[in-house]
Amino acid sequence: MFPSFSLRYARLPARLRVDCLPTPVTEPRLVAFNRELAEELGFDVEAFDAERAAEVFAGNAVPEGAEPLAMAYAGHQFGNFVPQLGDGRALLLGEVVDRRGRLRDLQLKGSGRTPFSRGGDGRAPLGPVLREYLVSEAMHAMGIPTTRALAAVTTGERVFRRIPEPGAVLTRVAASHLRVGTFQYFAARRDTEAVQLLADEAIDRHYPDLPGELAEVEAGERYLALLEAVVGRQAELVARWMGIGFIHGVMNTDNTSISGETIDYGPCAFMDAYDPRTVFSSIDERGRYAYLNQPVIAQWNLARFAETLLPLIDDDSDRAIARATSVIEAFTERFDSCWQAVLRAKLGLATREEGDGALAQDLLDAMQAGKADFTLAFRRLADALDGPEGEARLAALFDGHEALAAWLPRWRERLAREDVDEAEIARRLRGTNPAVIPRNHRVEQALAAAAEEDDFAPFEALLAVITRPFEEPAGEVDYTRPPHDSEKVLRTFCGT
Repeated sequence: MFPSFSLRYARLPARLRVDCLPTPVTEPRLVAFNRELAEELGFDVEAFDAERAAEVFAGNAVPEGAEPLAMAYAGHQFGNFVPQLGDGRALLLGEVVDRRGRLRDLQLKGSGRTPFSRGGDGRAPLGPVLREYLVSEAMHAMGIPTTRALAAVTTGERVFRRIPEPGAVLTRVAASHLRVGTFQYFAARRDTEAVQLLADEAIDRHYPDLPGELAEVEAGERYLALLEAVVGRQAELVARWMGIGFIHGVMNTDNTSISGETIDYGPCAFMDAYDPRTVFSSIDERGRYAYLNQPVIAQWNLARFAETLLPLIDDDSDRAIARATSVIEAFTERFDSCWQAVLRAKLGLATREEGDGALAQDLLDAMQAGKADFTLAFRRLADALDGPEGEARLAALFDGHEALAAWLPRWRERLAREDVDEAEIARRLRGTNPAVIPRNHRVEQALAAAAEEDDFAPFEALLAVITRPFEEPAGEVDYTRPPHDSEKVLRTFCGT
């Protein structure tokens, strides 16, 4: 059933990893399987057997050709450096080449203790596994670079966190699991050779168009170009997060992917009413990773990445610092450019004018003052082009309509310079602004039904609509509406 494994990371020097087998579970049961992704990865889905799949995705059986390993990495967690973290509850099975020729990691998450577990049980509760499955697949459907979920398996065992919960294992697919923290682990040990090996691996896998091996005097250009490329992808990624109201919740350096994918959906959440200071994570007591702070934190994390590359950029430390600093300082401009592009698209604009940023910010200010729902306010801009009734649906989201009423004529005036009709503008808006996101209260309802009642129907129903985010959902449940006061989720939890 499985495609062939390449074992690329397993063939790197042994100090980059620890070979480790998953810990078997008592009663594996497959509760979610991403058939579309499996086909993309080259699985023989016609030979699919749910019982055999449960054994493999739980870690009870290692697929032929796989060599499970725990990757070594360090990381800054909430600004504090931890020199050894590593895969404490995850194992990389290996890499496969998908049907588009891309190398993809397959990883089990929640598969038991590893040498990096630091006293933990190496397990994952069902709730966080299903949260990652839902949110990562929704992000993919919205076009956001992300790891993906291939399968979820319950284990028949209990995991003890805040309360006892059913255990589960997630099979995660990624372009790679190289993180800023991977580089930090070896830089902290002054293992420049390992840092260079990782940098070359990152270039080969994610940035193959960068300069190749150059003459020794110019070798630093290759690694400076890698830094520039990672800065560009992270700037775009965070801008796109913010364009859908997404808050990662735990932007530690070990959760910052070199590939530019979203990785590690712990206490993540989506804003309902727009407020840039919004924080959900129960462990983010000071709001370090609030919605508004995400670009600043991304730049801070990238500075830590730059520090690991300094010996590769230039033998002269002062020159290396100056060159890397210039790249890191350019993040702000790169992010601002990406963010303005995101906002123009959300307003239905394909051309660029100087006042577009102010126009977008004024709408955001009106949304904040009026406590308007972020997702629906942008979605209903298309309705406002349909006539007075549609405009009323938009205005109904705001507590007080004065700011919106003053803003709409300015927006219409700007749209008139797009040189396309309003039907085309509406089409753009509905293709950019999702109707459905994984709203926190719906996610929590689905997770509770699965964990407390072994009822996966709410999970499956929610998954069906959030993976078609730009379609207006049909059915009795209104997945587009914001939560009532009694349904609001104010805190999300990591599950580690």
